[in-house]
Amino acid sequence: MTIPWMEPLVPRPPAPRTVPEPPRRGEPGGEPCAICTDSATPAVWSDEHWTLHPPVGGSLPGAVWVASTEHVDSFCDLSPSAAASFGPMCARVERAVLSLGDVGRVHLNRWGDGGAHFHVWFLPRPLGMVEASGAMLPLWEDVLPNVTDEELRKAAEAVGAAMG
Repeated sequence: MTIPWMEPLVPRPPAPRTVPEPPRRGEPGGEPCAICTDSATPAVWSDEHWTLHPPVGGSLPGAVWVASTEHVDSFCDLSPSAAASFGPMCARVERAVLSLGDVGRVHLNRWGDGGAHFHVWFLPRPLGMVEASGAMLPLWEDVLPNVTDEELRKAAEAVGAAMG
């Protein structure tokens, strides 16, 4: 793993804590939920519990995000049937992303700080790009040159098609 910046980097002290935290999209007092209002990128695949979407403004073709069809915040809020389907769905997405080729690993990430609608990200680490292993991949994704949104959408459509 290697960070995508040259040395020397200097640690920054944390800012004072913000309590209470500001509302996220989809929470009372926050902006409307983009997923529930159909303002997010259109899904390229869906089933009873999940929708699969392409990102915009990204550098990794094959990156996709998956949202729950129910507006819940976290794993612990999912309905029992959605929770039970999460693992098998993740395996299907991983196999579909790997089928694109030129992918070393598929990383699964959930941050949850931007929106209150449960969603996870699948990020393909380019084959051979070992400096982007582990936690470095999202950092590298931010500094690599973006590809077109059309390329991201086409790769996501291929992932959706491989999902069946």
